[in-house]
Amino acid sequence: MRVDLFDFELPNERIALRPVSPRDAARLLVVRAGGDPELTDARVSDLPDILQPGDALVVNDTRVLPARLVGIRRRDSSQGEGVEVEAMLHKRIAPDSWLALARPGKRLAPGDIIVFASPDGGHTLKATLEAKGEGGEVTLRFVGAGAELDAAIALIGHIPLPPYIAAKRADDAQDRLDYQTMFANQEGSVAAPTAGLHFTPELIRRLEQRGVETHRVTLHVGAGTFLPVKVNDTSEHRMHAEWGEVSAATAAALTAVKARGGRVVTVGTTATRLIESAAGVDGSLHAWSGETDIFITPGYRFRFTDGMMTNFHLPRSTLVMLVAAFIGHDEQKRAYAHAIATGYRFYSYGDACLLLPKARA
Repeated sequence: MRVDLFDFELPNERIALRPVSPRDAARLLVVRAGGDPELTDARVSDLPDILQPGDALVVNDTRVLPARLVGIRRRDSSQGEGVEVEAMLHKRIAPDSWLALARPGKRLAPGDIIVFASPDGGHTLKATLEAKGEGGEVTLRFVGAGAELDAAIALIGHIPLPPYIAAKRADDAQDRLDYQTMFANQEGSVAAPTAGLHFTPELIRRLEQRGVETHRVTLHVGAGTFLPVKVNDTSEHRMHAEWGEVSAATAAALTAVKARGGRVVTVGTTATRLIESAAGVDGSLHAWSGETDIFITPGYRFRFTDGMMTNFHLPRSTLVMLVAAFIGHDEQKRAYAHAIATGYRFYSYGDACLLLPKARA
């Protein structure tokens, strides 16, 4: 499909720069799709009244790394001042080495020494640029390894806020709390599974009382989530692979939910992509782990997911394409038009929608 079919105009003031408080006070657009979509304005706190006893939520328990590093490139043989460098770590390849997206890519070369510093300048970490790939990707070998390196990155790293927030304000201590879900446990992401940001312990307690289960999976969100779709047709786009895992216990529990007539509702596009990667063509679900580069666009037949809760996504992004695949492209456009017209807040710190296709309800 043409990528420009997924474009839309979003007023700048609709981009949320901070989350609402409490988290479950965010607005929730309930979309019951199938033909003309039924659109209902609600709040995330209304979920126990919307979902049915026997349903199950699937949440992503990944934890966001302070993966954005800022430093200065130094060359022993060069004259003059160093060059400011920003690196986004996205995949560990050795105890002392990471793949990262770095800028300005054109001014970096193998052999460069980069000294990264904490926001207050009180801590530093040195790395050597070992290799340079396409699209600004580099291999960084750090001084230090393993747990020692992890501790150093935690001290000097910034929470990797999405570009549309980072361009308007600097990250701060509050983001270290706001940009983690209550489920965050398995460290490894460079972006939050943002639909999960809306949940609170009290909301989970109320869902349990309603008879709605919550089950965890892990998908470590990679830096590719920030990259725009640069091709003209979806068939030409290549997704970055991300590591994920569905445990045997979670697979068995979700299979039991379906067997007794309950719905499996994924919280976020990350959980959706992982569940669909783990599901067989026959609709079964088993324990699974590995890297997935699944790219879901209209025409995809969902194997296991009955409903999805997700935030409102960027124009022309792979995420808005997944939403269109889930409820239908026309329905997605109507839902987004309604959200824009009625003041919903968009993107990572914004509001959410609950997608319930009638065919799978």
